[in-house]
Amino acid sequence: MDNRSEVRAFLSSRRAKVSPEQAGIPAYGSRRVAGLRRGEVAALAGVSVEYYTRLERGNLAGASDSVLEALARALQLDDTETAHLHHLARAAGSAPARTRKPRTGAPVIRPAIRQVLDSMVGVPAILRTHRFDVLAANPLGQALYSPMFSTATRPVNSMRFAFLDPHAPAFYPDWQTVARQSVGALRLVAAANPYDQQLMNLIGELSMHSEPFRSWWAAQDVFVHRHGVKRFHHPAIGELELAHEALELPGDDAPLTIVTYTAVPGTPSGDGLELLASWAATEESPIRTPHER
Repeated sequence: MDNRSEVRAFLSSRRAKVSPEQAGIPAYGSRRVAGLRRGEVAALAGVSVEYYTRLERGNLAGASDSVLEALARALQLDDTETAHLHHLARAAGSAPARTRKPRTGAPVIRPAIRQVLDSMVGVPAILRTHRFDVLAANPLGQALYSPMFSTATRPVNSMRFAFLDPHAPAFYPDWQTVARQSVGALRLVAAANPYDQQLMNLIGELSMHSEPFRSWWAAQDVFVHRHGVKRFHHPAIGELELAHEALELPGDDAPLTIVTYTAVPGTPSGDGLELLASWAATEESPIRTPHER
């Protein structure tokens, strides 16, 4: 991605979302565009108009943490948007030659991680990378995401499934919400890994083949997948409403995340998970990849 254009689009899109009334300042004169003027943002952030204009034109290199925090307050950014702004600033101040080269191959799955997945009996669990490649799953995780795993392409990628697989809208009853949040999560990851060519290739592929992705990517929204509730329409089980948690695994060369799904016992979704476990027992064994050892 072009960092300057990303910075320019992000700051201008956030500025357009804040009205003078929301910022607590008078609204003088007619406005050609929605939101705050550059001078108003500069005043709220305590910087000169010239300096803010330079920042919004894409030059975040050298901006201090205090300036970034002042911008975040002026633009009323939430925690996720503020983290995204800091990622963009770090990328602006780093040259590719000094940045650690991302691994190009799939990460090796340590035996202990595989054991953790398999020990989660009654809980669907998948293991994914920051590029949203799904490297492994326990039996219940593979059963839950059976439409996604039905593709012959490995590794499975949840972003490609959401936007390029015709079965995805039926699998996710709230597909539009899931898809928009996925775009926001991918944008956050891309800002934190600006020189990851495989990640940029994924974004290019989705932009080329999915009009909704292109539209939502241009909106500059960011989202972090830590926890929440997701609805599924499983082709064999029916409706499931599951709470998900993302468990990050620090210390690996390439960051990995275990995502788990649970339901309250005795509820329709809890009963559905038990039925899914019975259905999974008749299916093939969980995914094994050449990268496990």
